[in-house]
Amino acid sequence: MINKSTENFYGLGIAPKILDILERMKFKVPTPIQLKAIPLALEGKDIIGIAQTGTGKTHSFAIPMVQILAQKKGIGLVLAPTRELAIQIDEAFQGISRPFGIRTACLIGGASMYEQVRALRNKPRVIIATPGRLIDHMTQWNILLDDAVMLVLDEADRMLDMGFTPQVEKILRFLPKERQTMIFSATIPREIMQIAAKHMKLPVNVEVAPSGTAAEKVTHELFIVKKDFKLRLLGKILTKYHGPILLFSRTKHNARKITRSIRDMRYSAAEIHSDRSLSQRREALGGFKSGKYKVLVATDIAARGIDVIGIELVINYDLPDDTENYVHRIGRTGRAGHKGHAISFATPDQRNDVRDIEKLIRASLPISKYPDIPQEQFIQSSHQSPHQSSDKRPWHNYRQKRPMQNRPKFYR
Repeated sequence: MINKSTENFYGLGIAPKILDILERMKFKVPTPIQLKAIPLALEGKDIIGIAQTGTGKTHSFAIPMVQILAQKKGIGLVLAPTRELAIQIDEAFQGISRPFGIRTACLIGGASMYEQVRALRNKPRVIIATPGRLIDHMTQWNILLDDAVMLVLDEADRMLDMGFTPQVEKILRFLPKERQTMIFSATIPREIMQIAAKHMKLPVNVEVAPSGTAAEKVTHELFIVKKDFKLRLLGKILTKYHGPILLFSRTKHNARKITRSIRDMRYSAAEIHSDRSLSQRREALGGFKSGKYKVLVATDIAARGIDVIGIELVINYDLPDDTENYVHRIGRTGRAGHKGHAISFATPDQRNDVRDIEKLIRASLPISKYPDIPQEQFIQSSHQSPHQSSDKRPWHNYRQKRPMQNRPKFYR
């Protein structure tokens, strides 16, 4: 239980000037990860911070980094897996670092190398970068990391999932051994522990939710629907929700098709995936934040790169390839203490995918049906409860009640 002295940012060791900045930013109550991580980081400890998305991890390392850099020489380096996440980390830093005269540089692919070199010539104290672009600058001798005193690997599990392990290892070889290292992640796979054992000094584990835990204030809903009727179901759902909606597609080709279909339904929509240029992705995300677009259609590149408060609904139009991405996707709603809702579409042959998701989040996904769509397009279990154990499959009753010729193919 948090005592009264820690219900605000006072008492965590934060400098008065930063406390004033947080007050102006209307940051009143620290999140659990901030409560645990900030005091340890200010003491110079190496940290492995495990917390689900949307829990304030960025300020858990931004506040200590700015305060420490204001007191000593050197630079801080933050590595992020995606361009969008790097941009948002940079924005979060600037709000705190500017009053101290601490400049930042954001080094990401798809942006002008020339402009980034100009930013580096201004002697920034905080570098936020994606691994590939940072190595590009290191190769061209645009940046030296000899004076790095702090390193943060943000969304480390996603970074490793995306194949950045060789680049991260290469960057680590060029960093001074005497530095503070912090790893923040939603899950803690074996590769992270290997990096910790090799490159960290007695790291302190800070975990505010079990690895793979879904956001507490997000409710879940599952529709088991035939593939050809997904768009029709989507149209019905869009009429019901009036706030911002983030929709996930498995492929960028399908993301384009879905975006066109949503626009045909007379809703504003934008798409964000790896085929879009950086300027297109920035416009899509900015338009979504401002309310220009009701729906943002994304592939998993955006699962952890979108920090938008007030997303009413996340739709998993396609279930994710990687089960853990379910947690990261739905973490885009229900952020900063708000309530959120997640709807997933599953086809009849995705029984194992649903089972894996339920095992991960340690809960059953309640099955729904939509009254205005013919019931033969759904497979409905009339006795499913969100609190059922995960060994009672959503298809359990369906298998018992339907004759053999009408059962899904995986039961034949």
